[in-house]
Amino acid sequence: AGSDSGKGSPLCLTMKIACGAVLLACASSSAAGVDKNRPVTKVINLLKDMVKQLEKEAEEDEEVYNKVACWCKTNDKEKTTSISDAEQRIDRLISTIEEKTATSSRLNTEIKNLEIEVEKNQKALDQATANRKKELAEFNEDEKDTLQSISALKSAVTVLSKHNGGAALLDMQAALRSTMHTHAAKVGDMLSSKDLKTVQSFLQSPEDYFDAEPTFKQSYAPQSGEIFGILKNMLSTFEADLSQAQKDEMQSQKAYEDLKAAKEDEIKQGQDHLEEKQEELASTDEDNAQAKEDLEDTRASLSADQAFLANLKEKCQLTDQEYEQRTSTRQEEISAVSEALSFLTSDEAHDLFSRTFNFVQQSASVESVERQRAAAVLLATGQRLASPQLVELSSTVQRDAFVKVKKAIDDMIAKLLQDKEDEIKQKDFCIEELNTNERETELKNRDKEEAEAKIDTLTNEIETLTNEIDTLKAEIAALQTSLKRAGEDREQENKDFQETVADQRATVKLLEKTLDVLKGFYNKKHKGASLLQRQEPAGPPPPPGFKSYKKNSGSGGVMGMIQQIINDAKTEEAEAIQAEKDAQAAYESFVKDTNDSITAKNDSIVDKSATRADKEGALTDTKKELANIMVELEELANENADLHKACDFTLKNFDTRQAARDEEVEGLREAKAALSGAQLTLLQRK
Repeated sequence: AGSDSGKGSPLCLTMKIACGAVLLACASSSAAGVDKNRPVTKVINLLKDMVKQLEKEAEEDEEVYNKVACWCKTNDKEKTTSISDAEQRIDRLISTIEEKTATSSRLNTEIKNLEIEVEKNQKALDQATANRKKELAEFNEDEKDTLQSISALKSAVTVLSKHNGGAALLDMQAALRSTMHTHAAKVGDMLSSKDLKTVQSFLQSPEDYFDAEPTFKQSYAPQSGEIFGILKNMLSTFEADLSQAQKDEMQSQKAYEDLKAAKEDEIKQGQDHLEEKQEELASTDEDNAQAKEDLEDTRASLSADQAFLANLKEKCQLTDQEYEQRTSTRQEEISAVSEALSFLTSDEAHDLFSRTFNFVQQSASVESVERQRAAAVLLATGQRLASPQLVELSSTVQRDAFVKVKKAIDDMIAKLLQDKEDEIKQKDFCIEELNTNERETELKNRDKEEAEAKIDTLTNEIETLTNEIDTLKAEIAALQTSLKRAGEDREQENKDFQETVADQRATVKLLEKTLDVLKGFYNKKHKGASLLQRQEPAGPPPPPGFKSYKKNSGSGGVMGMIQQIINDAKTEEAEAIQAEKDAQAAYESFVKDTNDSITAKNDSIVDKSATRADKEGALTDTKKELANIMVELEELANENADLHKACDFTLKNFDTRQAARDEEVEGLREAKAALSGAQLTLLQRK
């Protein structure tokens, strides 16, 4: 283009036309034999062609600018929408990731608790099964021994009832010895010391209870009826105990089956819940991973779009400035060409060119005329461009020789080119620094947003952990209170049990002593009857003696009642002992479960406290990081203000200043060329 080549700028063109006009007169010769107006006509035609070329270039520039403007508008709108959508999607993805992360953490905790619960129920079931097997084995063994003892007692009762002796008596003796040995403790609790001695005496000499003729020992030992009653009572007690043991075994078996069914149901439910939670966790983790991947891709896309949009805005802004500058410069160029054209086609110019023929014949005055005309061109150009250097140079042209003038022109050209190079470096520096500042500011603002979001997330997580820890502490305090109250209740129950057992045993001891006293009397055979049968000596009859001594008819009932009370007291004692065992077992189980729960909660508190400490440390670091970011943003803002202060004028006027400087250089070069050409012509003509 004419403007781009430097041949159509206003300054250059004006100086070119002025110098051309001066040289045109010098180049014409009176002896040439050609039309003196022909060179001027060529210049005029050349100027007209330049105007057409400039107008064509203006149309081409407008077409290019319209295409670039359309591209800028379309892509600016598309990328702005894309960036907005990406930012919204990033916010949604961050929210989704936080939600999925929290859900994953909760599910992991629930899965862990379910696994512990299932394992605990399985262990409880295994322990109950082992206990049941042990109890069943013990029951079978006890039942076997008890059945043997019952069989032995039945045999003994049968033998005694039939007054049999011999081999049956020996078998009975062996069976009873085995029973007494196997159930020594039970028999000891069952029989009084007197009855126990009777049974032991019977086992040592059973034949004494079956002799046809009473032995000396038999006359003092209880009759066979007494041992018969004792053995029969033992038989009844063993049968009752067996029946009760069998009932207890059935109840224990039923309780075990109920427990087993309940535990198996709890285990199945726990495993079902565990599978559901594991499936939900897998789905949550998969969604979370997908969201993180989408977030990374979206951020990369957003960064690319932001970079593209920034470059687009910069390019479009520079295009606008360039188009405006090119349009303005071209218009000035067209105006300058038109002005030069009007100058060359004027009547005054025609007369001036006609008079230049005298210049060839007046070689002595040519140099002075050339200086004046060159000075006029430089003066007009300097005034037009407001250049004091050109104005001063025009005066120098009038005073000094061409050599000094050309040297001054060369110095000015060198300075202008140096100024141009320095200004280009300044522009490049400003653009690079402003772009760097903008990118760093954008990155820091993004870091600021991420830090603020992280602070909000950490604050919420710390608050949640604090609430959870407080809840766990409150639950531990409640469990400890329950444990303390349970201990106090257990202590009181044990105290009541001890008192009850002590009372029952004291009652039994007192009643047994009472019963022994009564038995000691009512079970003896009194001698009153034999004394009454003795023959008195002959003589007067004695006065009436004592009536026949008879046992109190109510003694049997009283002793039976006392025995029943003793049996009831022992039963109550046994029930109290069993109840105490059950209560103690329940209390120990409660204490274990409560302590396990407290331990688990304390472990959870430790874990959550550690997590909270980590997050508090991260929060402190993030706040420090945010403070540093704010300081850096402030520094970037100050730097940006300083850059704009130093660079705005240069960037805003860069193209204008560069074009003006190029025009000035071109004008100087053409003026120098014009002077050099005129000097050469004069020398040749001399």
